[in-house]
Amino acid sequence: MWNNALRNPAPPSPIAPLAIDSETEKTVQPKAKDGEEHDGRIHWVRVIPFFAMQLACLGVIWVGWSWVAVAVAALLYFVRMFAVTGFYHRYFSHKTFKTSRLMQFVLGMWGTSAVQRGPLWWAAHHRAHHNHSDEETDVHSPHQHSFLWSHMLWITTRENYRTNLNAVPDLSKFPELRLLDKYDFMMPTLLGVAMLGLGMLLNYLFPELGTSGPQMLIWGFFISTTVLFHATCTINSLSHLFGNKRFRTKDQSRNNVWLAFLTLGEGWHNNHHYYPASARQGFYWYEIDITYYMLWLMARVGLIWELKPVAARIYVKAEEFRKERSEGKEL
Repeated sequence: MWNNALRNPAPPSPIAPLAIDSETEKTVQPKAKDGEEHDGRIHWVRVIPFFAMQLACLGVIWVGWSWVAVAVAALLYFVRMFAVTGFYHRYFSHKTFKTSRLMQFVLGMWGTSAVQRGPLWWAAHHRAHHNHSDEETDVHSPHQHSFLWSHMLWITTRENYRTNLNAVPDLSKFPELRLLDKYDFMMPTLLGVAMLGLGMLLNYLFPELGTSGPQMLIWGFFISTTVLFHATCTINSLSHLFGNKRFRTKDQSRNNVWLAFLTLGEGWHNNHHYYPASARQGFYWYEIDITYYMLWLMARVGLIWELKPVAARIYVKAEEFRKERSEGKEL
């Protein structure tokens, strides 16, 4: 369906590929280079807009609501949550499927609209999380830090705002991805302007809808983005505190059906931490994983390909652990 130019995958990296753990196929992050330690000070230039975006949600007091504004907010939540879970997480962080260089850029640009920084920054931090999950060096572990810190405050320091390019050599070789990382504010800005314009247009053409430019901006951008951010952060915080463990892992990751619903499948977190190489995180039919279903559809039309399945040996291990749990053993 797609021509050779579109399906042409990104060329092999001249940089040595990331090491892979043979048992779980986890990506092993290279150590940071000397001199990359930071001082941990608050990055006020970035933090002020970060909190201002959330405070802007209070504007709903003045602009009110309408069904169309709430519907647009819900739609943008879904579309951008999929960008985070399907692209930032399962592609850029774990490479659980393949795509073309052009589509890789599109996926990265789509991801930046979620206002969760650029794809290189996101992937670098996530790979570090997997390598040190719930250890002292895990910057957003609720077992090492306060809940509030692990949920969101970790992002406010200069140290954590920086992108460790040494952790993503397979991605940082692409200048277009580095450009997205540098100008990560462009798509959010355009989206905000688009929401304002959409509300004004609807107010002009269909005044009976009861919306306006400011109302659509508040609901479609600020509220939708804030809820999206905190829902994503629950996987760093709540999914390491509440839920069940199917697999024995070195960390406290949990499977949580409610978080899976909220994040389109990311709540099957213990599954993922045991075997992050798979494109699906709901390993069984009853573990709803909307992100995987959407990726499967994209593969069907040729936008992506070679979605990595759950290895057969993982199901064998799951059965072994199930027997251990039935015998009263803790995982």
